[in-house]
Amino acid sequence: MQKNKHDEITSRRTFAIISHPDAGKTTITEKLLYFGGAIRDAGTVKGKKSGKFATSDWMEIEKQRGISVTSSVLQFDYAGKRVNILDTPGHEDFSEDTYRTLMAVDAAVMMVDSAKGIEPQTIKLFKVCKMRGIPIFTFINKMDRQGKEPLELMEELEEVLEIQSYAMNWPIGMGKEFLGIYDRFNKRIELARPNADEDRFLPIDGEGELAVEHSMQETSYYKQALEDVMLLNEAGNDFDEDRIAKGELTPVFFGSALTNFGVQTFLETFLQFAPEPQPRLTKDAEYVDPESDVFSGFIFKIQANMNPAHRDRIAFVRIVSGEFERGMTVTVPRLSKNFKLTQTTQFLADDRETVNQAVAGDIIGLYDTGNYQIGDTVISGKANFQFEALPQFTPELFVRVNAKNVMKSKQFHKGILQLVQEGAIQYYKTLHTEEVILGAVGQLQFEVFEHRMRAEYHVEVQMETMGSKVARWIENEEDVKESMAGQRALLVKDRYERKVFLFENNFAMRWFQDKFPDIKLYNQL
Repeated sequence: MQKNKHDEITSRRTFAIISHPDAGKTTITEKLLYFGGAIRDAGTVKGKKSGKFATSDWMEIEKQRGISVTSSVLQFDYAGKRVNILDTPGHEDFSEDTYRTLMAVDAAVMMVDSAKGIEPQTIKLFKVCKMRGIPIFTFINKMDRQGKEPLELMEELEEVLEIQSYAMNWPIGMGKEFLGIYDRFNKRIELARPNADEDRFLPIDGEGELAVEHSMQETSYYKQALEDVMLLNEAGNDFDEDRIAKGELTPVFFGSALTNFGVQTFLETFLQFAPEPQPRLTKDAEYVDPESDVFSGFIFKIQANMNPAHRDRIAFVRIVSGEFERGMTVTVPRLSKNFKLTQTTQFLADDRETVNQAVAGDIIGLYDTGNYQIGDTVISGKANFQFEALPQFTPELFVRVNAKNVMKSKQFHKGILQLVQEGAIQYYKTLHTEEVILGAVGQLQFEVFEHRMRAEYHVEVQMETMGSKVARWIENEEDVKESMAGQRALLVKDRYERKVFLFENNFAMRWFQDKFPDIKLYNQL
């Protein structure tokens, strides 16, 4: 590598973008890639008629619906930093994928729709970030449309999310009257629609007002922005880099991802304050330092059929420490097995290139023939530790599923087992008849499964809804008798051959526990 290991690691910035659906998350990802020179033309999810889809939405169903249902991994270089973006699904049915992705980042960018404010999915994802102490940077989007007043949005951030905020910039007007932003941090005003003969950035004088003549000075929007900024200076929170790093203070940026306004300013400021790769905890509660000589990482995502023509599976690894070199041998402690990493890749959505070297903070993809599981640690040398477990979610909705055409049963079972590896749906089978049952946290998971079975494995499936169930695993399986099962307590096995009861509801579960107190049930969460 051209830089030394220390410089390489400290140049990494690895973050996820989180939001409620349709807040503009994928759109801002496109713009960041555009500034990083990774793409020439920033497509957006709005461009369906032109056939131009978002670069980070690679799956066919994502293009059709204009939503992200998988976490894309995207990498580019900007201003001496190597940026790894994880563009997460916003839809609540895919929050499990997002929660695991948040374990692999060092910071999060929270997108907020200026018209809608803080929405339910944003609250859920924010809580995960706060629980892990992840620094959060907020981008309040769609200022080119009419929305809530900026002070109201700041108040909402502090009251609903219970995090203090610092406005890095402040909007001058909104919607059709959106004139630009007052950049408190860089001490300038950025014009939303500069004329051909004027600079985009105008200086601010020592009094905090425009240092040059401009027509906006006559508007009420400019005067209101000055008043608001004065109020923020006098009564707002102080800028505190240490509190930002601890996730106690969120820097707030206003802008418009769609019109590409304020995005570059945001990117440059974000890269200045976002943390470099951070140490990670092992199961033994010890921290692994990024600059350790031992190469280590963990698998936070598995994706089947990123190239449907080749039926490939990619295991996404967050490198925690050391340096990766293609061809190196690693151990997976869960299996006590060694693997030579010869087929490895890095990503721009479905564009891939072989990666020969990478360091802590980077995300790489390992071609997988079915060895890896989500949560696996990969480690070099004689070191032997495992990183803390990733969150597992107990499904709530269940369906019976089979192939419409019995002649396709081989493709049916192969497709199910590959898609189940991704962790979005969970696989069960009945004890003797071995009927396949799938569980998920949201209905959309089943729709995506059905679509992908048809598109990627050429299998039409039939799904019979079983409704919601309460799934519980059993500590003392040897004491379970099949006679304990019934209509309200279905006994099945999961894909690891562990016995699981699917109870009709909580009442049925309590009845079972009263009748069989010696059977110890547990929730896998």
